[in-house]
Amino acid sequence: AVVPEIVSGKRLFMSTTNGTRSLQRVCNVKNLFTMALPNRLAVANKLILDHPNQVWIVGSGWEGAYSLEDSLAAGALIEVILQNANGMDISLGNDEIISALALWEKWKDHPEGCLRMATHGQRLIKLGDHDDDFKCCAQLDIIDVLPTQTEQGVLRSA
Repeated sequence: AVVPEIVSGKRLFMSTTNGTRSLQRVCNVKNLFTMALPNRLAVANKLILDHPNQVWIVGSGWEGAYSLEDSLAAGALIEVILQNANGMDISLGNDEIISALALWEKWKDHPEGCLRMATHGQRLIKLGDHDDDFKCCAQLDIIDVLPTQTEQGVLRSA
């Protein structure tokens, strides 16, 4: 398990099929953060504080295809930014982010249900008992960690 008692003070290496490819494609971006539902508020707060002119939300997808859980997380992030923007002028730049926000609006009271219904969730269910994984991934704002790229391919907790 990746818990503080085991990993504290250690450098972890992680490679995923889709996330690694996505991060490689944007590794030259000046400010690069990674987000999931558990650290949504940490990312939102950083974006609100920095108030960048433009934010790109990049989902990793699955084998080059759309991923429902990526859009769910994007919508969750946009919702909390809009709620806490304190009068900042925010423009939703495209139809994808508007649909992500609508998806989040539908599932925000039960994000675990959306994760389980998604194609990737269905694959995970077929592999066996992963209830703890679903519960963990569906939690909101429980981690105050902002994974930030400090050098190409290296993300550190900020």
